[in-house]
Amino acid sequence: MKGIGGFYYVETAEGLYECRAKGRFRKERIVPLAGDLVSVTVRENEENTIDEILPRKNALKRPPVANLDRLFIVISAIKPLPRTLVIDKLTCIAEKNGIEPVLLFTKSDLASVDSYLEIYQKTGYTVLLSTQLDEIRAQIAGHVCAFTGNSGVGKSTLINKLDPSLRLETNEISEKLGRGRHTTRQAEIFHVADGLVIDTAGFSSVDLLEHETILKEDLAVCFPEFRPYLGECRFSTCAHIGEKGCKIGEMVAAGIISESRHKSYCALYHDARTLNPWEL
Repeated sequence: MKGIGGFYYVETAEGLYECRAKGRFRKERIVPLAGDLVSVTVRENEENTIDEILPRKNALKRPPVANLDRLFIVISAIKPLPRTLVIDKLTCIAEKNGIEPVLLFTKSDLASVDSYLEIYQKTGYTVLLSTQLDEIRAQIAGHVCAFTGNSGVGKSTLINKLDPSLRLETNEISEKLGRGRHTTRQAEIFHVADGLVIDTAGFSSVDLLEHETILKEDLAVCFPEFRPYLGECRFSTCAHIGEKGCKIGEMVAAGIISESRHKSYCALYHDARTLNPWEL
């Protein structure tokens, strides 16, 4: 459920146990993550131990979580302002790991999010406002989910609204810095709306780019609105970054694919050009 200072809290049918990870995990450089399925040994007069981490269907480095079904990407309409490149990198990371992205806009009462809704409704992703609590609960039910995004976007505030009994710590935006203070210090799982929700520490775009990478060859398929047109370009080597005869470019010109999303793709592609497989 969470890990703090080398202690891991594991939920079982018999209750919640504080455990240490077996020493071999340190030797193998494996760290238990929130969301891991594990086997444990419970002892009366000695430390409980995590003995085995079952195979993961996915894992993220930042936020450090495992076995996610859905990633709620929480985006503030104002303070901090949305950054489409960060949003699009997050959706690509989710796609790469077989996690369904859900875009969730907060503070829409303070600023319009219509331009962002227009961009992301073309992707086929579920796009919600933080006021649509029943729809959010329906997306959570029966799934392992994480709420992530930059500090100050209102993740903990939103989770408190979904389940007021949790009373997660929140903080206001720093007027001096224009961004949120980090109120969540570790990934932790909560039972919410008949599902499991992992609240995660906020992160900056620098953290994101440092910790999660995608090779340029894998990037296009991480944009679901590109997929129907892949293989239809004039040249089989098309990188979809402005070449003649590019079907993706034609769809952007026709307004079927968002220009903003294509700009993000090009930026991520250029960043990925210097990456090699062994660097991942």
